Amino acid sequence: MTGIKYEDFVDTDYEPTDTDLVCEFVLEPGEGMDMMDAAGRVASESSNGTWAALNVPDRVTELSATTFEVGDGNITVAYPGALFEDGNMAQVLSCIAGNILGMKAVESIRLNDCEWPEELATSFPGPQYGSDVKTELLDARDRPATATVPKPKVGLSTEQHAQVGYDAWVGGIDLLKDDENLTDQSFNRFEDRVKQSLEMRDRAEDETGDRKDYLVNITAETETMLDRLKLVAEQGGGFVMVDVVTAGWSSVQTVREHAERHGLAIHAHRAMHAAFDRMPHHGVSMRVLAQVARLCGVDHIHTGTAGLGKLENEDTVGINEWLQSDLYGMNDVVPVASGGLHPGIVEPLLDAIGTDVMVQAGGGIHGHPDGTAAGARALRQAVDAYQAGIPLSDYGQDHEELGVALDKWGTDTPR
Repeated sequence: MTGIKYEDFVDTDYEPTDTDLVCEFVLEPGEGMDMMDAAGRVASESSNGTWAALNVPDRVTELSATTFEVGDGNITVAYPGALFEDGNMAQVLSCIAGNILGMKAVESIRLNDCEWPEELATSFPGPQYGSDVKTELLDARDRPATATVPKPKVGLSTEQHAQVGYDAWVGGIDLLKDDENLTDQSFNRFEDRVKQSLEMRDRAEDETGDRKDYLVNITAETETMLDRLKLVAEQGGGFVMVDVVTAGWSSVQTVREHAERHGLAIHAHRAMHAAFDRMPHHGVSMRVLAQVARLCGVDHIHTGTAGLGKLENEDTVGINEWLQSDLYGMNDVVPVASGGLHPGIVEPLLDAIGTDVMVQAGGGIHGHPDGTAAGARALRQAVDAYQAGIPLSDYGQDHEELGVALDKWGTDTPR
């Protein structure tokens, strides 16, 4: 038997093994605590310790987390792989982002980054398509994919919603997208919206010769999501959308399993993410949320606009690089830039985040003075100008819709 106390969970000589999950935390110790005190309590509470000193079998200590780096305001903790159930994201997060966020031993604490060991990472399916979605389901091989949300995002009738989709598709947009709070309301019923919008998609495909599709928000109770997913597949849709944070990661894992059966890609909206990641000193970073989303199997996820849209600035570039990095052969994820975008921002946006992305604009399409179809053409013209290496101002002189958009919005970022 071995006695274990808080200080036994700190070992600055420890070297993580290949099977450890390594987590970096930013923290401020609680009143009366120093960094070493807090470091021991974080590793203890998130593995197999408690407030009282315990006498336990020696084998139990092999499952203890170890804080092996203690810095000025940050610690790094190694968790033995045996602590985790394969393929169970809820259990993993209950450990590394569970009780520790509410401990009195820390004034604040944020899970900032993770290094996922191969055995644990590959117990999750990862994306079905990843960036291949741009060629397998769309015609966006050598350019950013484009998407739009009808505006206003709630309140349109089914017929109005489908018409907006048609106008955007024929204007050159690849994807129509429901927004996070449109599901099955009385003014726009889910089943009718799916059927009518996909009928309009088929019409737009016939007229343009390009593949188009619809990111259908199926977010609901899990069994309802599966029913909605099946309906999308039966109607010939290629994508479903899930509000991954509000729905929960277990639901996302279930949707991923069923989506593969039907060949559907998953678009992840991150509504509620800022409840976890907005404060730089507490919660869970967007980088970690994006990592979790990739492991659970989404094909696209919103990652911000590198400060160029209406949302708070964040590490969009670093997050995107991780989503597109090699991870034990797992498919990558297409980052989605959205939130206050319009044609005049496309050039600096793509300079910042690259072109292997999706660009989504709502008001920046539908607010065009000449309507949705013209706004869609303006956005595609901005993308085409960037791909051709032509300044937007020059391209706008020969492309009326882009010129009008630049006259209206210039290159300012909204708030």
